[in-house]
Order: sequence, then C-alpha cells, then structure tokens
Amino acid sequence: MNAALGRDRSLPTREGLKRAFLDHLLYTQNKSLAIASRNDLYQALAHTIRDCMLRTWFDTASSYKAKHSRMVAYLSAEFLMGPYLGNNVLNLGLMDEVKAAIAELGLDFDDLANQEEEPGLGNGGLGRLAACFIDSLASLEIPAIGYGIRYEYGIFYQTIIDGWQVENTDKWLRYGNPWEIQHAEWSVEIKLGGRTETYTDDAGKFRVRWVPEKTVAGVPFDSPILGYRVNTANTLRLWRAEATEAFDFPTFNRGDYLGAVSKKVTSENLTKVLYPNDESDQGKELRLEQQYFFVSCSLQDMLRIQINRGQPVTEFHLAFAIQLNDTHPAIGVAELMRLLVDEHQIVWEQAWDVTRQTFAYTNHTLLPEALERWPLKLFERVLPRHLEIIYEINARFLNEVRIRFLGDESRLSRLSLIDESGERYVRMAHLACVGSSAINGVAELHSELLKRDVLADFYAMWPEKFTNVTNGVTPRRWIALSNPRQTSLVSRAIGNDWIKDFSRIKELEPFADDAGFAADWQAIKRDNKIELAGQLLQRTGIRVDPDSMFDVQVKRIHEYKRQHLAVLHIVALYHRLKSDPNLDVVPRTFIFGGKAAPGYHRAKLIIKLITSVGDVVNNDPAVRDRLKVVFLPNFSVTRGQRIYPAADLSEQISLAGKEASGTGNMKFAMNGALTIGTMDGANVEIREEVGADQFFLFGLTAEEVYALRARGYSPSDYYRNNAELHAVLDLIRSGFFSRGDANLFAPLIDELMHTDPYMLLVDYQSYVDCQGEVDRTYRDTQDWTRRSILNAARSGKFSSDRSIRDYAERVWKVGPAPVSS
Repeated sequence: MNAALGRDRSLPTREGLKRAFLDHLLYTQNKSLAIASRNDLYQALAHTIRDCMLRTWFDTASSYKAKHSRMVAYLSAEFLMGPYLGNNVLNLGLMDEVKAAIAELGLDFDDLANQEEEPGLGNGGLGRLAACFIDSLASLEIPAIGYGIRYEYGIFYQTIIDGWQVENTDKWLRYGNPWEIQHAEWSVEIKLGGRTETYTDDAGKFRVRWVPEKTVAGVPFDSPILGYRVNTANTLRLWRAEATEAFDFPTFNRGDYLGAVSKKVTSENLTKVLYPNDESDQGKELRLEQQYFFVSCSLQDMLRIQINRGQPVTEFHLAFAIQLNDTHPAIGVAELMRLLVDEHQIVWEQAWDVTRQTFAYTNHTLLPEALERWPLKLFERVLPRHLEIIYEINARFLNEVRIRFLGDESRLSRLSLIDESGERYVRMAHLACVGSSAINGVAELHSELLKRDVLADFYAMWPEKFTNVTNGVTPRRWIALSNPRQTSLVSRAIGNDWIKDFSRIKELEPFADDAGFAADWQAIKRDNKIELAGQLLQRTGIRVDPDSMFDVQVKRIHEYKRQHLAVLHIVALYHRLKSDPNLDVVPRTFIFGGKAAPGYHRAKLIIKLITSVGDVVNNDPAVRDRLKVVFLPNFSVTRGQRIYPAADLSEQISLAGKEASGTGNMKFAMNGALTIGTMDGANVEIREEVGADQFFLFGLTAEEVYALRARGYSPSDYYRNNAELHAVLDLIRSGFFSRGDANLFAPLIDELMHTDPYMLLVDYQSYVDCQGEVDRTYRDTQDWTRRSILNAARSGKFSSDRSIRDYAERVWKVGPAPVSS
C-alpha cells in the first residue's frame, strides 16, 4: 500500500509522502480528499509518519536483543508527551518535505497538527519531565523503555465559569490514537487482594503463595519514541486494565445483563482516570491498585524480555536499570522481590542483592506531606503478600540501623518503613530509599535540602547513595518545534548542530551585541507575542497589546508556587494607578495558566482571585490600556508551546526551599524570557548560568526562611508596618474584586494575616521592589533584548540531554548503543 514511500522509510520522497497520505486516507480512514474531515486528514498524515518510523523501531529492538544491551526502564505514573505529529516529523528531519507535500495537496500542515488530541497522561512537571527524558534517551541512543499507564481519561479539561475552575472529562481517545500499537500477546495477569498461604515445595523449602481475591489483565500499548536524526526508536509502553473474563455468559442467560459485564467494568476502572480523587477510602484503594498494576505489569514484562533473551533471572540487574520517577512506582521494590522469591524461587539474600542493584529513586518534593504513604489496613487488604515482604525488608534493614547507630531508638522510628506514630502507614519513600542503589534530587539546592532535612537519616546511613541530577527539558520540542522563528535565526547564526548538542547554544553569546541580530531577535519575539495575543483573544475574549510586557506565570496552581503573590503585585499596581492616574508604568499583560487539583479548594480560590482581579482591571477604562490580566484555561503542552516563546518575563516566585526544581523556568530561559524569582529549585542554577544581571532576584533564601521560622514569624507585623500591603489586603478583603462579597476571599486573606505558611507577606516588599527594577530595565529595549539573547545563549546546561548523560554515567552505568542503519 505504501511502496511509494521508498525502501528507506526514514527518507521518503515528497511524492512518496503524498501517495502514502492518500492511501491512508482511502484505506485507513475510508474517505476521499473531497469528503474527509479534518480528523480524517490528521489521522491519514499521522499513519503516514508512523510508517516512516516503523523500520527504525524494529531495527532498534533487534539490535538491543542481539547486543544484550542493558536497558533503562523508566517507571512513571505520568507521561505528558504532548502532540506527537510535529515532534516526530521534526525528529525524522522531514519538516520541510512534509509541509510541502501537504501544501501540494491543498492542505495546511499546522491546521492538521492542531487537530491532534493531546494525551493528557500527567498532572504537570513530573509527566513533562518524563516526556523530555524519554526523548533524550532515544536521541542519545541509550537503550530504554518507558513504562506507564494508558489512562482512558487523562488530566481533566479545565474551563473557567464565573471565574471558577470547572473540571470536564478529557476524552483524548475519542478518535483513537494513531501512534500506538496494541500487543495483546504480551498481556500479563495482575493479582489483587485476597490472602497468603504457606507451603513446602518439592525440595522441602518453605514457600509463600498469594491467593488473590481478584485478577485483572494488563494489556500493553506501544508507541515508538524516535530520537532526533538518529536510527534509534525506543518504546513507550503503557498498560490498560482489562477483565480476565470480560463477559459472563451464564449470568447473562439468567437475565442479569449488568452482572454479566460487571467484572469488565470493575477491572477497567483501574486505568480509567489519572489520579482518582483519594480523599475517600475508595479513592485511596483505587490509586494504590493503579500504581501496583502498572508496576507489576512492567516488571513482569521485563522478566519476559530477560527470559526471551536467554539470560538468567539472577542477572536481572545486568539487563535492566529501573528508575523510579518519584514514589508512585516505589511498590516495585516489594514486587520484584515477590516475583524473584515466590515466582522464580530465588533465595531471599540473592533476590535482595539483585533488587537493590536494579532500582534507583528520584525524589521530586521537599514537602513532607507529598511523600506517599498508605494506611496499613488498606495496604494489607490490597497487597497482603507485599506487606509481608515489606515487614521482612524492614526487619532486616532496622537490624542494620541498630548496628550502625547503637542505642539510637529514635532513629529506628524515623527510618522504619512503617510509620507507627499514630495510625500505622507504609512509607513509600522509605521503601524506595532502602531498595535503591542511588537516590537523587533534581536540582543542586533540592538535593542538598534532601540530605539535610527530608531524607537526612537515610543520608547519614548511606551518603554514597546520594547524588544530584538537575532536571532538563528537550530543546527539540521546547525550541525547535515550538519556536521555529527563533530556531531559524539561531541556526543561521551558528548552524543547526545546537539542536542535537545543546551545549553549543553558547556560541550564540557574541550575537547579543550584534545590532542586526538583536533587531531580528526582537522582531521574532514580537511576532510570537502577536500570535499568542490572537490565541488569548480566541480563548478568553480578552484583547491584549503585543507591545506590552508579557509577564507570565504558568504552572500547577498551588499555594507554595505563590500565584497569589503575583496577584498582590497586580492589585498594588492597580491601586497606584487609581491613586495617581498620571503614574508612568510600563504597560503589562499578566498571563496565568495552570490547573488546581479537583479537591484543593484553596488553589481553586486563587484561580477565582486571579480572574476576579482581571474582571475589574480589564474593564476599568482608567487602567485597561496599561494593565491586563488573563487566565488562559486548560494549560497543557500544546498551550505551553505557544506561551514560552512569547514571554518577556518568567515568574518563578515560590518560597525558597519549597520547589524541587521546576522545568518551566528552563523553557522560558531557552526562549529568551528573563526571570524574576527566588533562590529556589533550579532558579539557583539558572541564575548562576545566565548571570546575575540577567536574573531579577528577590526574597528570602532557604536558610533565611528556616531562621525566621525558628525565631517565630508574625505575618500581622508585616501587614501593620507596610502601608501599601495594608491597603492591598484591605481592598481584596473589602469585596472590591468580588462584587461586594467580603466573605469570598476571606479564607485567603485570613490565612495570610494569621499563619502565612508560604511567607508572602515577608517577601512582598522585596518582590514589588524587584518588579520596579523589571519595569526600569524593560524601558531600555536594546538592553532588554541583549539580556534576552544571553538568557537563551547561556541555557545549555538545562537540556534534558545533559540530565540523561548525568543519569547514565552516575546512576545507571549505561552508554549509547547506536543502531546500524
């Protein structure tokens, strides 16, 4: 059908692409060009591009098998891959050819690409990081496979109604997914619930058997992940839950039609929704089952691959390096032990040695409440065998601790895998630390704070396990694909090798003082802002001025990220302009985006505050040409690809010591935005790399935050002693931004006045003073543009390629395994 593509599918001709596209339109979508819908056209193009990738994918798998390459298995509950079409065309090196071929058929490539449903298989930075890492693994030709969950409904689709977030179902699979291939023949069986029983095997050895209450099937769906201009295509394997017996015929014949399919419905609930609300006991149980499901599927799959290669199970750690992306897959430590000891009958000591050499753990949080733990009764009900295994791991581990720290009973309590301080819990971060050979944070500051605070006892036990791997993002998606104008300009100046080797972006630095280059850079930024302004008008109905400063904060909505600190600044500016209409301020457009967790009311109230302040400011004739506030709904990878290239100022204003790393801060810097931020997460390293003059720094350091808490922090003192802050909080409290309702924002204001856990009032004056410096700097267009270019030129450290090289060298001990063409 697609012979016209030519023998080498990675280098098809323009005519071959057109022929293959028309073939897929006819034979796959069953439509002609005359009657095809936009989705038909997109699907035909997607299948055409997928055809171009398949030979590389098959060659890669064959090469890995022949070489017995050690593979990285990246386990993550989230993979926010973003749209596939543009990224795959870019990595194939076919962008010009594909666009031309589609244009010759009277179609527009961008129009078809916009038809793609983005897989919302993640909540935020964790999933976007996983997507960048799997891209870099393929581009660096490192054997790898990503394992996750094929959620039927991804992260909710966010709409804003009367200023409030409303969650809607994300039906990303409604038209199918042309990038995935189902492999039912590799399905595995997953046990849940039930009990355990002991027995003696034929050799007279004591054994344990798990007798489950129910079983479900895990079915893999594979997507090829193509490296950038290499002959390597790794695999993203996502698991869907299905009933082992989908239809009960005898029950149906008795007239119980719902009962006949009840097992199917119950089983499929496991992978129905990303992160079910776990406020209820049922939600907690489903979430635990969900995490165990994908981890067990993945480990059984790896063992299948190992056995298929003819390698002994006792050498599992030589075949796979498994990275735990946060604590969601941490149950893998106990599950691998179960599989080795119970299913493959390996002795405990050898199985434990294999397990600890296999796993590595990435911690992504400094918030103790974000470290997962499961009530013991729930854990025992869902995973009875695993609880027994965890008890045994814990007993042996605590014996090590007793020997190492003789007489330190409090340390035993702190390190135990079981929290017994009240209701008993299984501590998943502790399990990950004990069962891993390496533990890393995701920014230099974060890693140091882990060693000092969150995981201090584990650091004292095993300092050699700890390392830092600062996060990164792929320059392919976040510059080459999302900012083609800047990409073209940079490539004309320094060649295009920087897309593959982002350290070479530093060659751009001399052009910061080139007047012609700077003028082109500035024009590109304005074009990007015009494009985003059009989208903002279309999505929100708010008209913004592309010549105003685009001041942007897009990320998950959370109190520690302090979106409401930015709102206090907006209200302060508004108050100043109302008090003095002749005040000279740089016109600004404040752009917010992000989702609040469905059960997180305070975060939802912050969204309501943003939109309510925007309603007043945007409709006040006295200020609306100088201030605009826009909340862009449903922030996603697709939205980010339009926002980052258009930003002038990047807001990274979390309280120091709260953000693990951040990756949006990197995307902004790569695209030439200047940062206003605290010394938190990767901001510290961004400032070191781009230079202090290119970074607007404010606020307490992490050390100063600790010291202030130790002395005792009284937020009301800051309220009383700062006249402008006093006026801002009083204006919000009065109901001015809530149509006279003085109660609406009272919970936010009361918290700031009485506890202020994220110290907005402490950092307020430093923040608004720093924003004054931003204002003054922006007035000098030439100086701002120079700083913008330097931000981009000095961002080479923040490529995910560098992150993956660090992991490969320091954690996984793997190297490239190029695939012959």
